[in-house]
Amino acid sequence: MKKILLSTALVAGLAGGASAENVGVSMALFDDNFLTVLRNGIQDLAKGMDDVDVQVEDAQNDVAKQLDQINNFIASGVDAIIVNPVDTSATQAMTDAASAAGVPLVFVNRQPTNVDTLPDGQAFVASDERESGTLETVQVCDLLAAAGKTEANVYVLMGELSNQAAVQRTADIHDVIDGGKCAVTLNIIDEQTANWQRNEAQDLMTNWLSTGAPFDAVISNNDEMAIGAIQAMKAAGISMEDVVVGGIDATQDALLAMAAGELDVTVFQDAAGQGSGALDAALKLARGEAVEQKVYVPFKLVTPENMAEFSHSN
Repeated sequence: MKKILLSTALVAGLAGGASAENVGVSMALFDDNFLTVLRNGIQDLAKGMDDVDVQVEDAQNDVAKQLDQINNFIASGVDAIIVNPVDTSATQAMTDAASAAGVPLVFVNRQPTNVDTLPDGQAFVASDERESGTLETVQVCDLLAAAGKTEANVYVLMGELSNQAAVQRTADIHDVIDGGKCAVTLNIIDEQTANWQRNEAQDLMTNWLSTGAPFDAVISNNDEMAIGAIQAMKAAGISMEDVVVGGIDATQDALLAMAAGELDVTVFQDAAGQGSGALDAALKLARGEAVEQKVYVPFKLVTPENMAEFSHSN
């Protein structure tokens, strides 16, 4: 795995300063349950360090605003930058700006499209999305098989289409189906984006229900959309015992839905661990220490049987 080491001159310059290390953080969106936990992971780690200050900004899902934040961080002389990208296909400009200024940059949670060509002084901290949708879909398949199904109809809720995680998680679903990893024959009735949002998923599920098409499961790219779908189904009088619903992230709201018998499977993504891992990587880069260019925090399958293990994890 490629190691990153800052130049000797930069290291010497950093070592010569006695002031606190300043880290600029640009989050794609504050109004998101999972990203709030991730943001708290960064801030909680920083609170335990007397010599580290973090400045956290909300990009409000605006690519241009996020790039402005990064440029402002650079101009203000921060020691490192952490970015949770709004659009993972728009990260090259961020990489270029930070690299040109000699400021370490760490992408967190959302994989930039240029992840395999990141220059020295930059890294990516997240979980490997090839695991997430695979764990979720295989478990949905197993639950359908346990219910006596040999063939099942499913709806798929996708995240933002500009987001690598949404693309990969949806690809995982198809890979399980096409690769013979599913215990039943899965037929996707429809798959559409609800942009990670609970309310959009509720509206979309309501529209799907209005068609009257029979279905057996809903596979969602995240928990928020799964919860939105559950709300729509409950409003329509559908018994949650008759439908298998899967999500990803294992948020506290998702675990509550699981405890209520509404959500059948989720996948724990350690948001706080990613946040603290990103800050740790950023500080090491700022100090000239070696860091893996890709740092992965493992996903874990969550079911009603083991959900208690994750009730205080995020």
